[in-house]
Parts: sequence; C-alpha cells; structure tokens
Amino acid sequence: MATTKKRYKVPKEIKDEILKKVKEEAAPVAQLADQYGISGATIYGWLSKGARGQPTWSEYNKMKKENEQLKMMIGELTVKLSVSQKKS
Repeated sequence: MATTKKRYKVPKEIKDEILKKVKEEAAPVAQLADQYGISGATIYGWLSKGARGQPTWSEYNKMKKENEQLKMMIGELTVKLSVSQKKS
C-alpha cells in the first residue's frame, strides 16, 4: 500500500523569507528546512527555479572585479603566512 504525502502550499511571505535567508545571509538549507518544517528539496527546488542563465555584463564585471580582489587578498595572506613561518 502506497502512502501519500500531505501537500500544502507555503505562503509567499514565508517562501520569500526563506529564500532571502539562504541567498543573503547564507543560512544553511537544512537548518531552515527544520526551522520551517519543510523539505530541503523544496527549498532547493525554489532556488533552482530562480536560477537564471547567462549573467548580465554588469553582473559579470562585478564578479570579475570581486574575484580579482579575492585573489589579491589570498596572495597577501599567503605572503604573510610564509613570512611568519620563516620567522618561527
């Protein structure tokens, strides 16, 4: 005998709140799923529906600039770590 799950619609306000926490606050999906009593797969489904194809040029340039800044930070931290290890 097959069991059927009870389905209910999550209110738009709650859905938007969850997606905001995932996207902007980097909250773990599993934690939010437990907190709101819904499936993590449901949240991932919402996220995939909101995914777009190609980024705009401004988004691309913003990400490229951020990537370059992160690479510079990693380089600086690597040099500092190397210097501090040589002193030890």
